[in-house]
Amino acid sequence: MPDPTTAPDPGGTEPSGADLAAADPGAAEPLPLGVELSPTGHPAVDAGLARLEALDGVPTEAHVAVYEDVHQRLTDTLAALDRE
Repeated sequence: MPDPTTAPDPGGTEPSGADLAAADPGAAEPLPLGVELSPTGHPAVDAGLARLEALDGVPTEAHVAVYEDVHQRLTDTLAALDRE
């Protein structure tokens, strides 16, 4: 039986990226989410948002470290507000 991710479609078309992802979710490259982030005007918060925006199209395994870093940055920013 041919591999559905590499065998041509009987109609003569190649499988799309969505078809490949459905057949084997780990085989396709991650697709960008296309979420636009609006600047807040606070440099520390905007830097964190920029880090999140850079994750667009990156495999999810790499997200955890960035999420933890952004969480720590935002926690530090909020703590600094309490000290002002």
